[in-house]
Amino acid sequence: MAIQFNFVSSMLILLLLTISSAKAQKVSRGGGGGGGIIDVVAKFGAKADEKTDLSKPLLDAWKEACASTSPAKIVIPKGTYFLSTATLEGPCKAPIELQVEGTIKAPANPGAFKEPKWIAFSKIENFKLSGGGVFDGQGTIAYKREGCGKNNFCGSLPINLRFDFLTNAMIQGVTTKDSKQFHVNVLGCKNITFEHFTVSAPGESPNTDGIHIGRSDGVNVLNTEIKTGDDCVSIGDGSKNLVINGVTCGPGHGISIGSLGLFKNEEPVDGVTVKNCTLTNTSNGVRIKSWPGAESGTCSNIHYEDITVTNVSSPIIIDQKYCPWNKCKINEESKVKLSNISFKNIHGTSALPEAVKIICSATLPCENVELANIEITHSGPTGPAVSQCSNVKPKVSGKQNPTACSTPVPANPTPTT
Repeated sequence: MAIQFNFVSSMLILLLLTISSAKAQKVSRGGGGGGGIIDVVAKFGAKADEKTDLSKPLLDAWKEACASTSPAKIVIPKGTYFLSTATLEGPCKAPIELQVEGTIKAPANPGAFKEPKWIAFSKIENFKLSGGGVFDGQGTIAYKREGCGKNNFCGSLPINLRFDFLTNAMIQGVTTKDSKQFHVNVLGCKNITFEHFTVSAPGESPNTDGIHIGRSDGVNVLNTEIKTGDDCVSIGDGSKNLVINGVTCGPGHGISIGSLGLFKNEEPVDGVTVKNCTLTNTSNGVRIKSWPGAESGTCSNIHYEDITVTNVSSPIIIDQKYCPWNKCKINEESKVKLSNISFKNIHGTSALPEAVKIICSATLPCENVELANIEITHSGPTGPAVSQCSNVKPKVSGKQNPTACSTPVPANPTPTT
């Protein structure tokens, strides 16, 4: 009997230890250093009162989650919070998720920021941002600052969300609203996806690009709605293997590559696919732009397919004479080489007669440009839609309305924004 009792006792102790260990590993919403769920309100005293700064509770939660050797999730519960600024840095020891369920507001005064960023994520692997929450940049005051829309003055204003040097990241189901400058800036990232993402700002908000991508490989923007005052998606130098699919854009300036060729040592843009997108009441549709003169560069393997445009001022445009603010010299030509570009199955309506404008460089004419199944109409006192080309001989197939390259380019083409 003693042997049987010791055996039963041992088994009971082992069972209790196992249960205790399991409880220790399963961290409650109160948080814990071993991963699990960390609630910034319950664990770190964050307050959804729109005046208490969320910065320290968020950074404390991030420090704990980042140090965890098992996956961790930081939760910002429903409510409205004030956040002065935060930079959330890696490397972290395990996958990490920030689940934002509430609304986070930035300081309304642009003078409150010492750097052009509000919330930044840097040097993180296996990161996810989710939760259905809102990042409100409160940019209304910044939009009214004199001179902001006529030059690059806005460059000193904060970006709502910066993603710098992330690898394997998912940004899903959150909203960025009324950023003072770009809503999102992606730099040096690899394999980052935006899905069911929302950008919201007035059409008159200057320099508020929805998602700006630069020097990144493998960026996906999927099933996303963007309403803003500048490019819905803007693609800078060094961007490779991009997929933009299912984006709804408008108001805004369209989906743009560039401007390219303004700075020295720009890296090639290579491999951009834009599909199944809808653009409504935008100043441009699908666009590539480069500066005349300036610096050399390359942009290749760019494909636009299944695009719907409604009342878009310039639905299809390559503009190698892009020169806002009249900063260029007369008769300069772009040094950016454009090649392997296709526009397929693009249909809808143009707000101006110039539905197709392919204005390439005389120094480096565009190579291997394809126009297939283009159906864009314009009705107005200035006549039907037209197609203008210079320094390019596109391959043409399928329906072409307007007839491809049927209208000469005027001496002074209408500048684009």
